[in-house]
This record gives sequence, C-alpha cells and structure tokens, in this order.
Amino acid sequence: MAATVNAQEKDKTINAMLNEFMQKHRRKIFLGFLIVIVFLAAFIVTLTVRDKIQSSAIIEVDKFNTRYEELKPFIGREDFAASSSQIEVVVLLADLTAFGKKSFGFASSRAYNMIADIYWQQKNWEEAETAWLAAAKAAGKSYLAPISFFNAASAAEQSGNNVSAINHYTSALKFADSFPGAVRAQFAVGRLEEAQGNNEAALQSYRSLVSKWPDDPVWTNLAQSRIMVLSD
Repeated sequence: MAATVNAQEKDKTINAMLNEFMQKHRRKIFLGFLIVIVFLAAFIVTLTVRDKIQSSAIIEVDKFNTRYEELKPFIGREDFAASSSQIEVVVLLADLTAFGKKSFGFASSRAYNMIADIYWQQKNWEEAETAWLAAAKAAGKSYLAPISFFNAASAAEQSGNNVSAINHYTSALKFADSFPGAVRAQFAVGRLEEAQGNNEAALQSYRSLVSKWPDDPVWTNLAQSRIMVLSD
C-alpha cells in the first residue's frame, strides 16, 4: 500500500513539474508548434504546386512530341534542307530548347531527348551528344537517365570520340540494376578500350560482364571470346 502511495505522489510531482514547465515556457512552445505547422503547410503547398507544374509540363511536352512525330518522316530525307519542313524543325528545336531549360525532371528530359533525336537524324553527332547529356541530367534517377547516357555514348562514337563514349557508357552502367541495356554498355566499354589498345582495361570490362551477366546468351559469349583472344 505504501509503495502505491509513493508512486502516486511521484506521478503528481512529475505532473506538477510538467505543468510548471508548460506554464513557464508556453509562449516558446506555442511559437515552436506554430512554426512546425507553418513549415508543414508550406511543404504540402510546395509539393502540390510542383506536382501541378510537372503535370502541366508533361501535357506540354506531349504536344511537342505530336509536332515531332509529324515532322519526323521528313527530317532524314535528302530534300529536307530545301523543304518547308526544315523551318518547322528549326522552330520546334527552339521551342524544345526553351522548354527544356525552364522545366525540370521527366518533362525536361523528354524534351532534350527529342532534340537529340532530331540532331541524330541529321547526323549532327556532337549536338545530339550534348542534348542527350542534358536529358540525362534532367532525368535524375529515372529510367530515362541510363538510356540518355547510352545514346550520348553512341553519338560520341559516331563523332570518333571514344574517350567520351567510354565515360558515357560508364555513366549508364551506374544504373545497371534497372537498365536493360547495361550488359551491352559493358561490352561497348571493353570494345572501345580494346580499340584504343588498352587491353588490360578491355579485359577488366569483359570479365566484369561475364561476372555480372553470366547467363546472357549473346554478350557474355562475345565477351568470353574476346577474353580468350586478349589472353593469348
């Protein structure tokens, strides 16, 4: 019984101290609570506004895509330079560039991907590479990032810049767990290193491929054959 009384008195003492603390610091506690509420409200508003902006941007980039698909059949034609479609493509490129710069995330990445595709069809490899790198940057960690890095590497190869191509393929490999083209990028690194006479680096890349993708029916067999050749 005595133990129960002592526990009750202890609880009363704690409650009294707590009440005294609350009374003494009620102003600071109220202000702190108010700041937390304001911060949470601002955070929710920011997320809501950001989502609306992104949704609007995706709708806008879809419209750009419609324009691009309509012009796409004409871009690679021999008489494209003398056609009226050239002017429309120039205007589309300007619009996409402006949109890509002011937007962010997925929508911006799609815009830069369209720009890169246009330059690729025009065989303007350097501009295509630059646009795909911009697309990769805007994409962040989305699935468009490794695709954009891979395409940038392909463009760099077309312009004969193997060093940049290796760097871009390596950037794509950072997404190896989710990027279906990772095994192909790994082989490309080995192939380019081998082309430059860097046999040890090539072997390292090929062996990494065999280790990470032992069951791939195509690239693993090719990598193993290159390992045998370079190891002789």
